[in-house]
Amino acid sequence: MFAALARLSLVTKIIIAIILGVAVAIFFPNVAPSLSLLGDLFIKALKSVAPILVFILVLSSIANFKVGGGHDSKIKPIMVMYVVGMFLSALTAVVASNIFPSTLFLDLPAQAELQPPGSLIEILKNLLLSFVANPIVALSEANFIGILAWAVVLGIAFRHAADTSKIFLTDAANAVNKVIRVVISFAPFGIFGLVAVTFAEAGLDTLKSYAHLLTVLIGSMLFVALVINPIMVAFVTRTNPYPLVFQCIRESGITAFFTRSSAANIPVNLDLAKRLGVNDSTASVAIPLGATINMAGASVTITVLTLATVNTLGISVDFSTMLILSIVATVSACGASGVAGGSLLLIPVACGLFNISTDIAMQVVAIGMVISILQDSTETALNSSSDVLFTTAVDRGPTK
Repeated sequence: MFAALARLSLVTKIIIAIILGVAVAIFFPNVAPSLSLLGDLFIKALKSVAPILVFILVLSSIANFKVGGGHDSKIKPIMVMYVVGMFLSALTAVVASNIFPSTLFLDLPAQAELQPPGSLIEILKNLLLSFVANPIVALSEANFIGILAWAVVLGIAFRHAADTSKIFLTDAANAVNKVIRVVISFAPFGIFGLVAVTFAEAGLDTLKSYAHLLTVLIGSMLFVALVINPIMVAFVTRTNPYPLVFQCIRESGITAFFTRSSAANIPVNLDLAKRLGVNDSTASVAIPLGATINMAGASVTITVLTLATVNTLGISVDFSTMLILSIVATVSACGASGVAGGSLLLIPVACGLFNISTDIAMQVVAIGMVISILQDSTETALNSSSDVLFTTAVDRGPTK
């Protein structure tokens, strides 16, 4: 039986964990509190690995980022589309979260003093102070804004380093990825404990909360795929975008939905780009690049879950702060891990903008793991289909 369970996919294991957690909460409510240790251990593991994950992955991706070979005339506008698409996706998530606000069931510490951000000047001041924080202190205190800033600065500096140094950074990123894969492999146990405890305490309200959150997340991603992306493609190609949009969703998005990996979908996108007539030299650079940094779905996930946390904690947010959040979500999404559910681990970066503690942010990450069965699949489908969509649009567009 254990051998059979070991062969199951992570998604299947999480589904089983959710079902068992709900069953324990319904039939053995007195046992549920004792299972909280499983959830606490899982959240603690995420909390310990997240700072170094963000630091190493962003640092390595920037240091090893290469664009060249005479393709700059096409690659640069494709990159612009990637960045603009992620930013507009984050703004879409902001609008959706305000129209349909979500709340979460969080274990808040007693007498928690939440300091909501004040004026725009105060927000910018706090951001600047976080940017220049000592990197060792930023890592030890999980100051994700400071971690992100140092990762970007050092990544740019390492672009001029020796190739051996860049290889070391790549190896370090791969090593951290392996560690997080191990942590996530224990997600079914943590989710089992979290679901059992949460359902025992909140009952069906928890299910309604998850359903509402999923609706906002998936609805936002569908709006990006069917409205925002077509508008961008139409602006570039000056033609009806929907035939191309639907073809990319059908032949790339559906495959990515089930593989849940933009990297694994690269061969599919390269083959589709070739059949769409995209120049091979452009596609061979732009599509692998998109699989690394073009994460519109991650922008939506980070923004929606952060604003759900803000709403739960009763923190009021003005337009300027939401605009800054969209920028932070865009930058954070570029550093999303290559593992399934990797974007969830970037949520603490955005939560740091609102002075939300890492303990609370990691509870939100765990909630994201529970709904990741649909959230992560839809997110990956949007990410991967956008890669080939934007690459084809620029290749077909007028050259200047």
